[in-house]
Formats: sequence, structure tokens, C-alpha cells
Amino acid sequence: MNKIPLINNYTLNADTNIGGDLMYKVEITGIDTSKLEVLSNDVMNDLLYQIKNNQDIDARNKMIKGNLKLVLSVLKKFNNRKENVDDLFQVGCIGLMKAIDNFDLSHNVRFSTYAVPMIIGEIRRHLRDNGMIRVSRSLKDIAYKAIGLKEQHLREHQTEMTLKEIADVLMVEESDVIMALEAIQDTVSMSKPIYDNGGDVIELSDQLGANDETMENFIRDKMLNDAFKHLNKREKRIIYSRYYDDKTQTEIALELGISQAQVSRLEKNALKTMYEVLK
Repeated sequence: MNKIPLINNYTLNADTNIGGDLMYKVEITGIDTSKLEVLSNDVMNDLLYQIKNNQDIDARNKMIKGNLKLVLSVLKKFNNRKENVDDLFQVGCIGLMKAIDNFDLSHNVRFSTYAVPMIIGEIRRHLRDNGMIRVSRSLKDIAYKAIGLKEQHLREHQTEMTLKEIADVLMVEESDVIMALEAIQDTVSMSKPIYDNGGDVIELSDQLGANDETMENFIRDKMLNDAFKHLNKREKRIIYSRYYDDKTQTEIALELGISQAQVSRLEKNALKTMYEVLK
């Protein structure tokens, strides 16, 4: 794929009118894109013909530059995202180039009709795959299928689907649906200001009490829970009874119908298993 000139170092201003519509005023390496040429449909068709039949690199570059405003217009759909707009613009340009390379003149459709979904798809793929927290593909699939089901059901029945209904359709557990939907939510910085009176600033971490000790306790509990999952059913019951219900080995032995010595042995094995997981 041929490279286009590096596109960066620009500023955004949403108050500039370009072509009659409210759009972005963007400077790319010092050039105001509101002054970029907008190609007519006939000119684009001619350039596309040269690209497809003559492998004309100059025609391809003209086609890219002549459709940068199309990328800018698509970015409006993502202006509520907390993403680096520079990155989104670059990704949108990749989508534009893919549209140019794959466009088929024989389909007799306007280039913009074909290119816009390609640009949007490229940006959405970037947002899915480059979040602050990496989410597995299987979780993402469940989440986006669940969202699609909810939207379709709401349109058709004007009611919200329950988690159980979504889980049944997707043939997964309700907990998997919850986990998947939570996994794709935007992250929030612990340093995010939630109150500012012009002097003292209260951050989210202040409200949550996220000091070092709290964070250490959170990490410790998370590690213990993960280790606990490696025990079998009887070992889990013994550990839970001993360290959460504060029962003696004798009390547990009476509940399980085994000897105190057996409880002691099982407890030691369970703790050893957890220790190996935690190492």
C-alpha cells in the first residue's frame, strides 16, 4: 500500500462552517483543510478509473487528498469519545485508502456511499482493539451481540430485554452477559476531578478512599479469590468455614462427618494449593 503524507499536528475547532455544514476546522502540518479541494463525482470516477486500470499512483494520491473532508465528516460521529482525535483521523484515512483500493466502478454507486461505512468500520475496529484495558474477543462478541439484541428488541417491542432473555438467545450464562457488557465500558481515571470550587479539587480516588492501603487490600482480595477458585468443593467449604465463618476444625469435622485430623489434612492441602497459585 502506498503511503500518504504524515497527517498530524493539527487543531480542532467545531465552530467553522465548511461547505455549509457544521464541521471541523483542521490544520494538517500547517495547512487549513477547509481550503482543500472537494472533488466532483465525475472527477472521482475518472481518478478511480485511472487507479484501477493504470495503477496510477498520482491519481490515488489525488483521490486521497480530495476526500480528506469525508474523513473529517465521519469523525463527528465519534466526537464524544475520549480518544486522541489525531489517532482517529489517521485511522479514518486508512479506511479511506481501503475504500479507494476496493471500490468497484461497475456497481454504479457514489464513492462516498461506499467509503463512509469503510471509514466508520476502521475507526470502530481501532476503538475495539486499542482500549485502555484489553478485552478478549469472545467477551467483545458477546457484548456486541447483546447490545444488538437489546436494540432490536426495543425497536420491535418497545420494551427492554432481560439479562436472562439475552443469555438464553446467546446460549451463555447471565453472568457472562454482565461481564461482557461491563468489559467494554469506558474506563475512568482515578484522578478524574469530580468537584472543583476554584481551590481544592476532589478527585474520584478521594471519594472512593483509594489510598495505598485500600489498593493493597483490593489486590490481596483479588489474588485470594483467584487462588480460592483452584480448590475442589470440599476444600472450598473447609477454607470458607475456617477463615470466613471462624469455625474450629472440630466444628467443621462434625458438619462434614469426618475426623478432625482429616479436616486438618485437607486444610493444609488447600492452603498449599492456594500458596502455589499465589507464588
